[in-house]
Amino acid sequence: MYLCLCQGITDSDVREAGRDGITMPCQLKAKFRLKQRGCCGRCSKNIEEFVQIATSAQQELPLNSVRS
Repeated sequence: MYLCLCQGITDSDVREAGRDGITMPCQLKAKFRLKQRGCCGRCSKNIEEFVQIATSAQQELPLNSVRS
């Protein structure tokens, strides 16, 4: 499902970011270039949805899993 049409960001993209440890609003905004040229900014206003998706993906990782 697309979360941002301007940047073409899907929920799978956000889950992958969460698995990589990117879960804070400022981190997600930077990674996906939200509110930059060509982006309407609507998704940045709804950043909590991104945070919830990323955090849930991070919590799904096994405890002994380490990503480099």
